[in-house]
Amino acid sequence: MFNKNNQVKGREDKSSQEFINSNNIIGKGSTFSGNIETYGNLRVEGRIIGDVRSKSKVAVGQSAIIEGNILSQVAEIEGEVKGSVEVSDLLILKPNCSIKGDIITNKLVVEAGAKFDGKCNMGKAVKKIEFEQSNNNSLSSSSSTTKVESTTK
Repeated sequence: MFNKNNQVKGREDKSSQEFINSNNIIGKGSTFSGNIETYGNLRVEGRIIGDVRSKSKVAVGQSAIIEGNILSQVAEIEGEVKGSVEVSDLLILKPNCSIKGDIITNKLVVEAGAKFDGKCNMGKAVKKIEFEQSNNNSLSSSSSTTKVESTTK
């Protein structure tokens, strides 16, 4: 009786760990419209029109543009963000980054040349990163995908 519950719990822990270790990429020249929710890391080199939530790290590359809010555990931003950025642990603003929105983070590193236009609150508790449960009660890498478009120049 107890053993069966432990086996189920062990499988859930294992699949949660697999999601956390996953890596997701929105490549340069790609446009993603919709909200992204992921347990794993997200690297953005293209454009996202929508909100981004990650229980791990969000890396916004130099060529990236995000038109929406970011909520993550750790974030490193080199590109452009038009929306608020909430990070529960460490936020790194690289030299070419531009943020037009408020920042809430526990720890902040601002490198020379980084720009942001908005309020900044440090050391405050960021809301817990929660995902909406899907109908089948399984974990999912992303919950709401509206449109993915790849263009080459």
